[in-house]
Amino acid sequence: MQRSLPIIGITTYGRDEKENFYLPSQYVDGVRHANGLPVMLAPGEKKCDEVFDLVDGILFAGGGDFAPEVYGGAPHPTISRIDPERDSFEVALARRALQGKKPVFGICRGFQLLNIVTGGDLLAHLPEKYGNEISHRRDDGDETPHEVKLVASSRLAEITGSTSVSVMSKHHQALGKIGDGWQVVAKAADGVVEALEAPHHPWMVAVHWHPELALDDPRQQRLFDAFVAASSG
Repeated sequence: MQRSLPIIGITTYGRDEKENFYLPSQYVDGVRHANGLPVMLAPGEKKCDEVFDLVDGILFAGGGDFAPEVYGGAPHPTISRIDPERDSFEVALARRALQGKKPVFGICRGFQLLNIVTGGDLLAHLPEKYGNEISHRRDDGDETPHEVKLVASSRLAEITGSTSVSVMSKHHQALGKIGDGWQVVAKAADGVVEALEAPHHPWMVAVHWHPELALDDPRQQRLFDAFVAASSG
């Protein structure tokens, strides 16, 4: 039976202190507003082939930091909320997704994940290289707005209809080495890479900001709209 709505798998955060998996509702809202059917994918699942076959598109959501050993990095005092169960599941699922042609959308941690699994790495704490000209996260860890510049010929510029977009950001890390197969399509004024696209893939986009935290901005909702529309094909 043909489905009327594309199924969008969204990776969830790990277990909390009460052993509950959880996910900020704005990810679900963005997918629903785009006429997609969200299904949450919890860490710990071993059957990544079955997960991949179940969904029409995969959204890798934000969350805590990766363990440094995942990308060959070193410990740093600012690294927090490490979750080996989530790291293991998402790395395996991302590698499976890279083998296929289904649409993939990475947000914040998901952006970092897609860079890592293609051979890239991370800077443990971006102010140590880029300074504090641009705030990418408030001191209390919450989101903060800043501008990003998009490459005019990019898919993101086409989707948003703009080459300059105000975004909500809450990351303290940045990309170091860029993974294989990516095109850098957005940067902040301080030079931090803010978005990647995979030209070889039908629809694989990753952003370091949080579009789900600004769904009242049509340009941010259109990222979900384009992802879900691509997953409908």
